[in-house]
Amino acid sequence: MSSKKSVAQIIVDVLAQAGVKHCYGIVGDTLNQITSAIKKSDDIEWVHVRHEEVGAFAAGAEAYLTDQITACAGSCGPGSLHFINGIYEAQRNKVPLILLASQLVTSQQGTDFPQEVDFEAVYKNCSVFCQQITDPTQARRITTAAVQAAINQRGVAVLVIPYNISLTKVEDNSGHKIYHPKPIIRPSDDELAKISEILNKNSRVTIFAGHGVSDAHDELVALANKLKSPIVHTSRAKDFVEYDNPYNVGMTGMFGMESGTTAIKECDVLLMLGVDFAWSQFYPDNAIIIQVDIDATHLGHRHSVEVGVVGASKPTLADLLPLIDEKTDTTFLDKCRELHSKAIDKLNKKAIPSKTVIHPQYLTELIDKYANDDAVLCADVGSAMVWACRHFSTNGKRRTVISLKHGTMANAMPQALGVKKAFPHRQVITLSGDGGISMLLGDLLTTIQENLPIKVIVLNNSSLNFVELEQKSEGLVDHYTDLKNPDFAKVADAMGLYSIRVDNSDLLEAAVQSFLAHPGPALLDVKTSEYELVMPPEIHSSQVMGMALYSVKASLHGKMKDVVNLLIDNFVKK
Repeated sequence: MSSKKSVAQIIVDVLAQAGVKHCYGIVGDTLNQITSAIKKSDDIEWVHVRHEEVGAFAAGAEAYLTDQITACAGSCGPGSLHFINGIYEAQRNKVPLILLASQLVTSQQGTDFPQEVDFEAVYKNCSVFCQQITDPTQARRITTAAVQAAINQRGVAVLVIPYNISLTKVEDNSGHKIYHPKPIIRPSDDELAKISEILNKNSRVTIFAGHGVSDAHDELVALANKLKSPIVHTSRAKDFVEYDNPYNVGMTGMFGMESGTTAIKECDVLLMLGVDFAWSQFYPDNAIIIQVDIDATHLGHRHSVEVGVVGASKPTLADLLPLIDEKTDTTFLDKCRELHSKAIDKLNKKAIPSKTVIHPQYLTELIDKYANDDAVLCADVGSAMVWACRHFSTNGKRRTVISLKHGTMANAMPQALGVKKAFPHRQVITLSGDGGISMLLGDLLTTIQENLPIKVIVLNNSSLNFVELEQKSEGLVDHYTDLKNPDFAKVADAMGLYSIRVDNSDLLEAAVQSFLAHPGPALLDVKTSEYELVMPPEIHSSQVMGMALYSVKASLHGKMKDVVNLLIDNFVKK
């Protein structure tokens, strides 16, 4: 009996064996053999989005939270090209994802045929694997290699599949298998001894935790307890560090607070764990820096370090803890804790109802108050991500999904679709900017098409707010940032979503409760303050001068009302 199968079927079989549950995309001519094979599969479900970029965002978010390989697929030319931004997002998040980029038949390639795109040239810089199948007999081997690269190198694999190759039938008796080894990686005994010696003889030690501590919460807190060290974390590490942690003093960087910045700037030793924080101005000037990272290329990447070692955080801390002498002096820790308490109080000053405007901080605090214990919050890049990082609390079960490495607009709603597909019983909420939601607005229809009851909140301030703030801080009068928005609630209602529009602070709490309680897809359009400033942990003279210069220029341009409103909204007590 013949064991011949089409290449399309072999590819889908390999993906199913790798654990792929969903494939996001839009069907089309050169993809038809692949989608036909998926339709026959008992293991993989096709997710029909309205824009391929959304499919890549959704697949990447699913892979990010499940740590399982996920797929997206597109037709030739523009179809598979549309994935590019979401593919960059997944690659920078180091998540296992495979893109099936179907291609023109081989005889048409290289002839400038309509819709011809060289996908290997396009995707090779944002993937760990990118190869076209040219020999049908090699389909299983190449697909297996692609999957292994995505899983083990933590990134995107791109498989380019010419249409004539996809329908070719070949013998499928190859023995190629998928391997996913999980070695325990830690520094050598000598390296651990050197690290412990430095930590034991210095009193002001600060731990700086990044995404690499995702599975090491208990070990991290135990180390801080022994060292009496404050723990500062990056925004990507919020979910894993913030909860049940008496040593947490918040974030550093532009999203951070004074306590996090001080803990790093004033320490004698900075222990970096799984962190590749990009902004060098927030590193200490004179401290000894120890860096532990699973990726050797990160060592000393952002700032010179005294000791750099390769290791995963959990096994490294487990073997380091017995070597650490317990300290008793809590002076430095107490100072940082006090600063953290004051910083939280300062952040919460606007997280209350106002008689004149709706502060986005208040809206986010209401989301935090009424969201489920295991809710997932997806936030758009811009001011939305700042409010999410500062005002949405984690508890060990909640998660946040934000485009913090790639920094793209319009990520939140598409990522929420992927999260909800992966976790149908969890509450999934977005904090979307008005610029972000309007960029990929059409995929609100996917909530209806695929029955994905996500909850979309629009921060409607009629501007590209974060860009506007950047311009003002540089002393520029804001240009091209204003948005003439529709009534997003009416738009959503026309698409079939339950929708509410709120422009009164007194009505907001009840609206949030009703919105979150609705069983189906829902959108809450909130008219928030147009003049809200995102205050950094440290305000430098250049920023003060820039804002002053903006005020003068804005007045000369007839925008005195904007200047007055900005001052009242941010500096006058209500």
